[in-house]
Amino acid sequence: MAKKRLVNLDALIPRDDFLVSATEAIPPADFASSMKVTDLERDSFTYHTLRKPDFQRETANWDPDKVAELVKSFLEGDLIPSVILWRSSHSGNIFVIDGAHRLSALIAWVHDDYGDSHTSTRFFDKNIPDEQKRAAKETRDLISKSVGSFEDLRQASRNPDTADEERVRLARNLSAYALTLQWVRGEHDKAESSFFKINQQATPIDKTELAIIKSRRKPNAVAARALLRAGTGHKYWSAFNPEIQEEIESIAVEVYDLLFKPSLDQSIRNTDLPVAGKGYSADSLKMILELVNYVNNIKDEMWLENSHAAPRRGKAATSTSQLENDVDGAQTLAFMKRVRRAALRIAGNHPSSLALHPAVYFYSATGQFQPSAFLATIRFVLELTQRNRLIEFTKVRSKFEEFLVQYKYFMNQLVRQHGGIPRSIDAILVMFQVILENIATGITDGEIIEAFSGLAVLRPIKVRTAVDYEHKREFTRETKVMIRLQEILDKASLCGICGSRLPLKLSSVDHILRKEDGGLGEPRNAQLTHPYCNSGFKEHLNSLTIAN
Repeated sequence: MAKKRLVNLDALIPRDDFLVSATEAIPPADFASSMKVTDLERDSFTYHTLRKPDFQRETANWDPDKVAELVKSFLEGDLIPSVILWRSSHSGNIFVIDGAHRLSALIAWVHDDYGDSHTSTRFFDKNIPDEQKRAAKETRDLISKSVGSFEDLRQASRNPDTADEERVRLARNLSAYALTLQWVRGEHDKAESSFFKINQQATPIDKTELAIIKSRRKPNAVAARALLRAGTGHKYWSAFNPEIQEEIESIAVEVYDLLFKPSLDQSIRNTDLPVAGKGYSADSLKMILELVNYVNNIKDEMWLENSHAAPRRGKAATSTSQLENDVDGAQTLAFMKRVRRAALRIAGNHPSSLALHPAVYFYSATGQFQPSAFLATIRFVLELTQRNRLIEFTKVRSKFEEFLVQYKYFMNQLVRQHGGIPRSIDAILVMFQVILENIATGITDGEIIEAFSGLAVLRPIKVRTAVDYEHKREFTRETKVMIRLQEILDKASLCGICGSRLPLKLSSVDHILRKEDGGLGEPRNAQLTHPYCNSGFKEHLNSLTIAN
């Protein structure tokens, strides 16, 4: 079953630091006990004081049905849990400790902004993914059909004689119903502890999100946030100097475009697949954080509280000292530059790019993007680079990739057996290594698969036959996606040098007969190649020719 789209309401309540509150506290009796929907209009004093803590998780976990149901429940006077607030006596801002989704859903209705309108467009610097736009439209349509827009009810209230009777009833409910409020009393440390206690109960915060929240000023957390949102949204790097901020945002946009453009169509109707799946998904933050940590050799025990995890291999750092908060942005920037280098190695038009075909490496036999495969591939390619084995890999690349395509379901089996991020990454990496070590020797596919059986981590792998599949009369969504993915693989262009599949958007145009040897810039002397094949590998072949 396909996952429902999630509505991004993150822009509607700004984030801010709690700050250290003043010594003068406001008596509890002065706090309001309820909040009317009119308090959420754009020009309301109350709306302009609302804030979320800067460590609050993204307000993007509700699907269109849930947002629409909340609005309808409010208008019908159904019981809605209290919203818990805390007021900073230092800034005067009112922070949402619990109920950000409830409050944001009502604000979205009042402002007609479900992640795609005025406030959201500014917040995300006009960089709104197609998936987010579709979720917004679906929500707006649902609400329009069930209760009507806020403006519809406003007009019904003003013109009851000509308006729809049901809309008039709902409009009049607005004058009677309000959200119940509860207040946290005390200083900012009490408010912060209340936030974590409350948000670990009914709907616990995902472990990755919680880790980032608690380590929100560490460079890996800041880098992951920036990369996932292409440098838009809440700027966790806003305390750095303007030059650092600008460079962080520039790299974030570049890496985001390399990994997540174009947007992923889950039914795979577009041959141009994104390298890293959907930038707007529940797994994206975990995947990007894992990427940042790996290429910078950040082990769990260096940044997680009470972590006793075993060290993992990586690239940049060698120390296991604790990762400190980034006070000036220099380390965040360094982390992001290493991620950019890794991204350019697998995608993009840089001369170092292998330009890996996404359908070969990152999508399973059922057409689903596999975060574990993406991260394992990054590790595999970086290890090849570190060990100066890219030439060796390119020589057998077409055979290596043909094996991956022929036995694509092996990846599904490994992920099913070992789980998602990070558990199945090592298994997929070992599979890549075993294939590479054996493919150049000329042994058969069967012998390579036999080599898998000698490794415990790969023993879940089993060869499947037509007998293993059971089909109904109608084509399932999964079958349709599989057919489209296979069509992409079958019709992919091939590199003129290594012979493996080539994404056209990443292709380089190469002289078959070199210019130095008299080759002309004419169509019959041109071939499409991977950028690396046209630079590093071709130079290697030419050097061998000269030597001989």
